[in-house]
Amino acid sequence: MKKLLCIICICILLSACANDTSIGIIGGADGPTSIIVSKKGEKAMYKVITQQDAKKIMTSGEEHIILDVREQDEYDNGHIPGAILIPYTEIEEKSEEMLPDKDAQILVYCRSGRRSKIAAESLAKLGYTNVKEFGGIIDWPYEIEK
Repeated sequence: MKKLLCIICICILLSACANDTSIGIIGGADGPTSIIVSKKGEKAMYKVITQQDAKKIMTSGEEHIILDVREQDEYDNGHIPGAILIPYTEIEEKSEEMLPDKDAQILVYCRSGRRSKIAAESLAKLGYTNVKEFGGIIDWPYEIEK
């Protein structure tokens, strides 16, 4: 486990040297629990959390918004209960109307994690301060609804 964590840290450090993005890892007893992504000289953009941590937030009673950034047909085929849909290509034009509170806790997911990362970064650039990205529904081990 220690070797794996060292390898992850080295890879992150090397990739951070190549551009303006920095990544911080917050660890727990069993390994990383969240990753913070930020641009050089800027406040943290968004957090990457595990699906287990996302589920804990969803069931904890904490206020949150679950944001599905896939397309309408994907959403219709199954989504996390309570999720709202804003396709990642429409974040900039629809977020102001559909997500008026820029300090709200927003949990972002897509199918595999690629689009949710793009959407999380877009939200952060638009001034949203509490964005948490947790990957894709393809790996979601909990309930989904149609």
